[in-house]
Amino acid sequence: MAKKPKINKVLFLQCFPLWGCGSGAYTRELAAEINKAKKIKTAIVCPESKEKIAGLKIYPLELPFPVAFTGHPEWPVCKLYQDLTPKEVSQVFNFFLRSVVRAVDDFKPDLIHVQHISLLSWVTNFIKTLYGINFIVTSHGTGILAASQNKVFVPSSQDALGRAKKILAVSGDTKRWLLETFGKEFSHKMGIIPGGIDIERFPPEKKIKIINKKYKLKNKKVILFSGKLTPQKGVQYLLKAAKDIKGHIYIIGDGPEMKNLEDLSYKLNAGNVHFLGYMGDDKKEEFKEFYYRADVLVTPSVWDEPLGLVILEAMSCKTPVVATRKGGIPLAVKNGVNGFLVRPRSSQQIAEAVNKLLANDELRKKMGEAARQTVERKFTWKKIAQKYIRVYKKAYTNHQNGKNGKNGKNGKNGKNGKNHSNGKK
Repeated sequence: MAKKPKINKVLFLQCFPLWGCGSGAYTRELAAEINKAKKIKTAIVCPESKEKIAGLKIYPLELPFPVAFTGHPEWPVCKLYQDLTPKEVSQVFNFFLRSVVRAVDDFKPDLIHVQHISLLSWVTNFIKTLYGINFIVTSHGTGILAASQNKVFVPSSQDALGRAKKILAVSGDTKRWLLETFGKEFSHKMGIIPGGIDIERFPPEKKIKIINKKYKLKNKKVILFSGKLTPQKGVQYLLKAAKDIKGHIYIIGDGPEMKNLEDLSYKLNAGNVHFLGYMGDDKKEEFKEFYYRADVLVTPSVWDEPLGLVILEAMSCKTPVVATRKGGIPLAVKNGVNGFLVRPRSSQQIAEAVNKLLANDELRKKMGEAARQTVERKFTWKKIAQKYIRVYKKAYTNHQNGKNGKNGKNGKNGKNGKNHSNGKK
């Protein structure tokens, strides 16, 4: 009996730095966890970052200029994908292709795992034609957002999805949005795998050594928001709720909406709102302490974003969450169990839910314990990595078995891919 082909190496592609955004953290933690298991070796192609990951090979992703879907804290000035001209799209593609080819030639992966449905998925599709290396795609939502705002991204993304062995979405809403944007015919090859956290980095209890004194938090009720300051995050509704919230609100993050939000806070005379900016490597211990010190985390998103790692990290620190019932958030936040779900754009409901938690120490503690248990049960990177390893093995085995059969030597998806060679839906 012939031996089953064994997958040894997976190359991750990420268009953002590994710190400062959710999909960067997702890529970093997943690759590291799989590497840790020592059954499959991983490497990452991404924009260079000052911080390295022990035992993980990082290949630089060159850029003609910084570009993001909604902004990035490590790139205070950057272009947005939705605004790129055809010439700029070509420039980015060429830089990405050159970088990925270098990494493929050196690392020699058995499979490629690309993050986001955008230009890197186009590059991976081309790599598959050149090298016969199969690939899977994880959609984090913002790549779909760019395609919905600028249709130039749709045809080539459809072509890549048609030749991907598997498409993963980080939430059910992201999956539905993907199918609405790129075509329902991809549903047969789709799955859902949310993000996770390294639970060992977040012990159940932690002493607060820095922030109480530095930020004068003694005897204060602390409400935390952490994330990119974009219109989609809905922070303006938290600010409008501030006058009715019986505590102090700390905003950690930066982004294109920073100035507008500061102006709104001043206009509302919200003296209990404090903007702390983006906390990078030099303040990561402070940032972690805020998770533990906060009485409640608020995520007032107004769009169907995936389940944010900020939510899982706060929950692992026994901090209950008040969040909008949007996107992948309800995968983790269960109303009345480990937090409260509120209507999007409702400052009144935000204030009511936050105050309910601030006024009841017993309820807050009970929900915080339940939040930790939810993460331990469903959202550790160890559990997420095992799901991906099964996907990798199946994608690689199927590809190897089909190399000399009906799928052809380039590994095309046979009848499932026939409608996508020219980007048709």
